[in-house]
Amino acid sequence: MRYIGALDVGTTNVRFHILDEEGNTIASSTEKIQLLYPKPNYVEIDPDALWTIIVNVIKNTLTESKVSLESIVGIGISTQRGSFTTWNSKDGRHYHNFITWKDLRADNLVKEWNSSIIMKILKMGSKILYTFSRNKRFLGMSVFKFMNTQMSLRLVWVLQHVPGLQEAMSDGNVLFGGIDSWLLYKFTGKHVTDISSASATGIFDPFIKCWSSSMINLLKLPHDIFPQVVETSGNFGSTPKDLFGVEIPILCSTTDQSASLFGSMCMQPGDLKITMGTGTFLNVNTGDIPHASVAVILTGKNRSISGSSSVNNISKENRLYPLIAWQTGDELVYMAEGAWNETGGIIEWAKEISLIDQVAETANIANSVNDSDGVYFVPAFSGLHAPINDYRAAAGFIGLKPTTRKNHLVRALLESIVFGMLLLYETLCSETSFTYKRIRVDGGVSKNDFILQLLADLTGLEVERASSTEISILGIIFLTGLQCGM
Repeated sequence: MRYIGALDVGTTNVRFHILDEEGNTIASSTEKIQLLYPKPNYVEIDPDALWTIIVNVIKNTLTESKVSLESIVGIGISTQRGSFTTWNSKDGRHYHNFITWKDLRADNLVKEWNSSIIMKILKMGSKILYTFSRNKRFLGMSVFKFMNTQMSLRLVWVLQHVPGLQEAMSDGNVLFGGIDSWLLYKFTGKHVTDISSASATGIFDPFIKCWSSSMINLLKLPHDIFPQVVETSGNFGSTPKDLFGVEIPILCSTTDQSASLFGSMCMQPGDLKITMGTGTFLNVNTGDIPHASVAVILTGKNRSISGSSSVNNISKENRLYPLIAWQTGDELVYMAEGAWNETGGIIEWAKEISLIDQVAETANIANSVNDSDGVYFVPAFSGLHAPINDYRAAAGFIGLKPTTRKNHLVRALLESIVFGMLLLYETLCSETSFTYKRIRVDGGVSKNDFILQLLADLTGLEVERASSTEISILGIIFLTGLQCGM
């Protein structure tokens, strides 16, 4: 019997599974990641602590499985996107903690760049070029906006504020990468990243499939710090023998949402899934064509659902982002994405402040009342994301009154999660021409029946819940298994 290992490094947890040739989980381990909040709007992860967690989770799973280490033919990796660090190319030491995708320290830079004359000129020039060429690359640039979830301006912030980093870069001793690239470097010594991870940085051009020289030059970033971009499946090298007792080939590296899309079997253009984890991630397979919104530029109108017009009242900017889902051999698949940061974190917060005792009870609490009694929750612990993109927004309850009870507050919390998903879905309908019949859902929050029923009611779509919430693990297994012939 041969086995495959699947490592998933999320925002909340690190998970490692070992599966056999029939797809059965032989053993698994999970350990929680500690997010650090050193200052308001700062959200970090200690690389040394993360490395310790990853090694421990893999070792614990290997021990629990009792399988021969030599029978493990390979492992695949999926990681959270948008979180990065820089490290020394000579000794591997990091210059700062991982700055995560939830971090807002570069918000002032985001605002300055988006309102700058340079960006206005670039967008106007791109619009003119698209008018004459009909090239979607220019269409995408004509509605481009910097976002806090992209690495680009947080990297600019790092170069401006981390002591000694500029000098080290001048000496050519600095490497940059997301958690995937850093982890592959720790395992193999190779400075690489897969194409799906690169496409989520905000510094990679998904239309021509390489690092964007225009963006790098515009932001005055050094060219030599970026990792080599490779396919999603392939020979990434092997883990060192002294780490786990045997060299284990690494055969796949991808992003968590790409793994989830693959694991959800969203293989055809128009296939749609929503992952409900730490955040909400809506992804649709767009086939071999990168997404570029046509709703605003070509028609000046937005297509809505069920007579709803909520998206029409939001700033008419490109709200879904074109990403590369995976590349395996000759097949390259794109996806469009909309993200809403606050999902599972909202429910965990409710537990931490003793609004609820157990996460599993929230659906029953919400269903115990007919409505929220006019109470709404603004899910903006890190601002409001696409399609609103207001990072100054703050979280809070609205509409509290003497008749408000705990059950109303819990219902309002869960409703806010679905309202965020609805905004993303309406945006998807306005920016794409696909016809949607069902939404496949995964992630820990997808266990909540109240959330799924409300999502089905508001979208009018069939909501299909996976039998397992570990869909990203399944996606990694599929991609790794295809690479090693299992």
